[in-house]
Amino acid sequence: MEGNSGGNDVELLCKTLQVEHKLFYFDLKENPRGRYLKISEKTSATRSTIIVPSTGISWFLDLFNYYINSDEQQQELFSKELQLDTKVFYFDIGENRRGRFLKISEASVSRNRSTIIVPAGSARDEGWAAFRNILAEINEASQLFILPNQQSSEPSERLVGLSDDVGAGFISGHNAQTTQASDLNVDRPVELSTQDDIGNMGVSKVIRADQKRFFFDLGSNNRGHFLRISEVAGSDRSSIILPLSGLKQFYEMVGHFVEITKDRIEGMMGANVRTVDPPQR
Repeated sequence: MEGNSGGNDVELLCKTLQVEHKLFYFDLKENPRGRYLKISEKTSATRSTIIVPSTGISWFLDLFNYYINSDEQQQELFSKELQLDTKVFYFDIGENRRGRFLKISEASVSRNRSTIIVPAGSARDEGWAAFRNILAEINEASQLFILPNQQSSEPSERLVGLSDDVGAGFISGHNAQTTQASDLNVDRPVELSTQDDIGNMGVSKVIRADQKRFFFDLGSNNRGHFLRISEVAGSDRSSIILPLSGLKQFYEMVGHFVEITKDRIEGMMGANVRTVDPPQR
């Protein structure tokens, strides 16, 4: 997942934040192993970086909200540990002559321990709030298939159709052999009028479950509108085509299985967050 894949990392979104004398760089990237957020802290003398799996961005957002909201309500702030896959992130509050700060440390078997320090800011935790707001923007953008600085992309040469890295959202009717245009059932992005019942629907979405990604792409061809659902796991990909006439039945059937398995689903934990007891004095 981390940026060691021989130059295959695709940059999806970049943000920069200055808090007091520090610069923070946020880089949402993707490679064949998955999507991740690289957060770097730079001062005049040092630079340090933590790598957050994409599944952890929302947890980081929740933890920043915890520290900001608890501080505003003058509640006691506790250290936290967040476990994501093989990584553990430690969140600790500290204070020095410049003021309060949040120290975030990453520990994993594949990297040396790395730490960034986020100042609270001079008034009402403005530093933490600005950091939190950028995390919120990135978390929202990460849920979309087409990201803000990737509005268009050339089709992947490795896989026909949807790119494993980042793509335009629709699968063109590519074929390795030369075929007459009249013989092709060409897929194209849907162009829906404002009167169309599905005019407000997002046309491309992606979700991640365990080691798989599922791409949902609304398209059309000369037979009508359809929803293409593609499953991508590593270099393997398969797709199903669902006519819009069957979308409601599909939705009801998925809802049925969600309902009968909800107890098991609710018991699943995507991450493990715990409060760390303060040291005994």
